[in-house]
Amino acid sequence: MTCKILSFSASALVLTAGMAFAQTEIQWWHAMGGTNGERVDKIAADFNASQSEYKVVPTYKGNYTETMTAAVAAFRAKEHPHLVQVFEVGTATMMAAKGAIYPVEKLMADAGEPFDKSDYLPAVISYYQTPDGELLSMPFNSSTPVLWYNADALKAAGVEVPKTWDDMKTAAQALVDSGMDCGFSFGWQSWVMIENYSAWHNIAMGTKENGFAGFDTEFEFNNEAVENRLADIAEMGKNKLFKYGGRRGDSLPMFTNGECGMWMNSSAYYGSIKSQAKFEFGQTMLPLDTAVASAPQNSVIGGATLWALAGHDAEEYKGLAKFLTYLSSAEVQAWWHQETGYVPITTAAYELSKTQGFYDQNPGTDTAIQQLSLNTPTPNSRGLRFGNFVQVRDVINEEMEALWAGDKTAKEALDAAVSRGNDLLRKFERTAN
Repeated sequence: MTCKILSFSASALVLTAGMAFAQTEIQWWHAMGGTNGERVDKIAADFNASQSEYKVVPTYKGNYTETMTAAVAAFRAKEHPHLVQVFEVGTATMMAAKGAIYPVEKLMADAGEPFDKSDYLPAVISYYQTPDGELLSMPFNSSTPVLWYNADALKAAGVEVPKTWDDMKTAAQALVDSGMDCGFSFGWQSWVMIENYSAWHNIAMGTKENGFAGFDTEFEFNNEAVENRLADIAEMGKNKLFKYGGRRGDSLPMFTNGECGMWMNSSAYYGSIKSQAKFEFGQTMLPLDTAVASAPQNSVIGGATLWALAGHDAEEYKGLAKFLTYLSSAEVQAWWHQETGYVPITTAAYELSKTQGFYDQNPGTDTAIQQLSLNTPTPNSRGLRFGNFVQVRDVINEEMEALWAGDKTAKEALDAAVSRGNDLLRKFERTAN
């Protein structure tokens, strides 16, 4: 009897091990570090616990640029993941990577997974669709820049929350007069002060519908409106009304430690600001330049989407499709949105957040959604589709930093950025065709 029991137990262990080994793995490379990386891990772990056929394995590969570069290199070596997170400015580069991508809408259809584009917020998916409307990648962490403000500091300075750029100057002066080190700062300056400033005021950043209508596009953001706005900001910098704090999110501490009373950057900094700020804060829509427009158009998204890479087995793609369905569910998206400040990618997730009372309990947290949905996007405000735009942003950063340092005028900086940027566009056009 004992021998039979041992024999059965051993067989059961072998069978169990075989079942575990049969689980199909889905490799997901991402660029979410820190707390957001932990949230990504939780999404994957919860999906894995919800079923037994597939196992999603998330791997942090560095910042956005590093992650995209790693995925491209891995694809060439045929050691690539099934899914990779790519920031929005890498869209044209991914589209031009012939044979490397598996359009997410086609993937869902091939896998027999239910998928309805009308479930997703138009302002989010329009950025990632082909001219024919095919969705290329799955939206995940979408955001838009907002104006963050120190409510306590504005109250102490006796000024209202700004609505226009004239208001910004008035509030910044009052904040400095009240003893603050600076009035305002911003991060991701190309995204905030050129890409979104242009969309917000319905101004083209480039020809060919900002690149959507063809790779033979040219930049034209060295226009009078952008030049005048940046020149005025540079002038404000001489009196501490504005203070530059670096690329990306480097300037966040300048806001959270009370150095600057206002900060323009991604809505996705909500979690960080909530945990770091020791004062009452809020977020509101981007300021309007009344010399350029009588009303705002809409802002454009940033953040990233998830791209499926070609070259894997059909069964693995079936598991990936099921994971993307899970990832897009109202419950997961509402949780992700409320935890991070990223925009919920579906109407259902937005409505669920409303029902749960999140916006009532946290006023202003729907600002990003309101900005993106303010008006039907125009060819100037749909988004950007420029090749080599990762490198172009570096060029814009360099030229804007020369402006803040006083080494160039706004016109000189913008003209140089457009000229250098167009060279990169032509280089991309040659390789993409």
